[in-house]
Amino acid sequence: MTGRPVLSVRDLRVSIGSRPIVRGISFDVDAGETVGVVGESGSGKSMTVLSATGLFRAAGAQVTGSSALLGTELVGASRRTLRAVHGDRVGFVFQDPATSLNPLLTIEQQLVEGPRTHRGLTPRAARRRALELLEAVGIREPERRLAAYPHQLSGGQKQRVMIAIAIACDPTLLVADEPTTALDVTTQAQIIDLVAATQERTGMAVVWISHDLGVIGQVADRVSVLQHGEAVEQAGVHEVFDAPRHEYTRTLLAARPVLGRDQRRPIAPDADRVLSVADLDVRFRVASPGGRHTVRAVSGVSFEVRRGETLGIVGESGSGKSTVANALTGLARVNAGRVTLRDADVLAATGARARGIRRSLAMVFQDPFSALDPRMRVEAAIAEPLVEHRLVADGAARTRRVRELLELVALPAEFAARYPHELSGGQRQRVCIARALACEPELVIFDESTASLDVSIQARVIELLIELQERLGTAYLFIGHDLAVVERMSHRIAVMRNGEIVESAPSAELYRSPRTDYTRRLIAAIPPERPA
Repeated sequence: MTGRPVLSVRDLRVSIGSRPIVRGISFDVDAGETVGVVGESGSGKSMTVLSATGLFRAAGAQVTGSSALLGTELVGASRRTLRAVHGDRVGFVFQDPATSLNPLLTIEQQLVEGPRTHRGLTPRAARRRALELLEAVGIREPERRLAAYPHQLSGGQKQRVMIAIAIACDPTLLVADEPTTALDVTTQAQIIDLVAATQERTGMAVVWISHDLGVIGQVADRVSVLQHGEAVEQAGVHEVFDAPRHEYTRTLLAARPVLGRDQRRPIAPDADRVLSVADLDVRFRVASPGGRHTVRAVSGVSFEVRRGETLGIVGESGSGKSTVANALTGLARVNAGRVTLRDADVLAATGARARGIRRSLAMVFQDPFSALDPRMRVEAAIAEPLVEHRLVADGAARTRRVRELLELVALPAEFAARYPHELSGGQRQRVCIARALACEPELVIFDESTASLDVSIQARVIELLIELQERLGTAYLFIGHDLAVVERMSHRIAVMRNGEIVESAPSAELYRSPRTDYTRRLIAAIPPERPA
């Protein structure tokens, strides 16, 4: 690269009070280049980039060093300077578009704000620009979508709108902070291609923040690996993947789930059947601008799960996989079908019979922080199902059982006295697993339960779940959008699309010789083990 970097960061340091968060980081980003910033939660990657672009302000925070955007110093810049830069020369795409978009404004109102503020466009010209942007990011029926509100769009559509807002003024720098973490693999691939196409067309520089080296390998030219606020390795993307110098980088690479690396042996065909689902049908009445109509979320779904077996369910957002989980646990009303847990009819059970079924069926959700009551200590959270089902005689028995469950998920006994905010994401998810296992259920449903975890923590949680299953013989229903993770966990996999199972097979067979084009597209969208 020649000429002046678009962004030049030198000796950036960030502290809150006396606690250092970022420790002397330096890097450059050239025009048309993508620099990947990778690390686990708490590594300081988002804090580094947000501080470098002048977006981080907090009481007691100190930011020192230099960060120049084409000669404009952003560290210590005035609010007036930053207002002129943000949204015009620097665009931002964040992880959760649902919280980044204003729920009270239409898509048009949010798209025209930047061009009108920074480019002085008339309302008519700004509307034309909004339509061009929606078309550029692949939103169908853009004229109709302009009048929509964020809640009327899917997750992938909201993220596309966020990208459209970020590039509305043709920025020289785009900051993408975990923009694909919550998306399914095909939508993730589309977002990556969209940013790359925009970059090729406009020559903008990109800083892409992620905890997933697989994604970084697809998008980045150079990589900065951060640990505890320090850049422990900075090199070209191929050098990082082929010859990592730092142990932490090697740990991140080793923790990535890779197709075909570790596959589970099939369960014996004569193993006891735990769950049987036949012709499951779930429908919802929804309101739309054209009036109320019925959406068939799940249609004719059938499968079985045996003792000690994991059935993986994969599919894109809106495929119906989470609706299946909600139907099994009573969180969604079932219109037709039959669900049998051992010999009990789950859908027809009432009274004591229904109570017994609830004890035999547990669920672990995606976000462990929202799944735990922030006002309850760990002991109370784990003991809640024990108390509800009257499985402990007194407080001493409850404490003993909680300690047994903490030991089962490899957490120290003293964690019982902590609150959720005092635990890391991986520790919170282990607490949720301990709570799910408290009543010794026949079946545990995991609904995207590792999707929000760092790759090394995810790898440890997956190995823990496999170990627990082999020790206890519990049946699992494992729902996910990351096919490599689902393959590592599952003995068999069912692929869902538009509420139906389009393919089902043992995991090794499904990945080796998929029968449908849809499954082949899902597999092709998985980031490769090594960057192309």
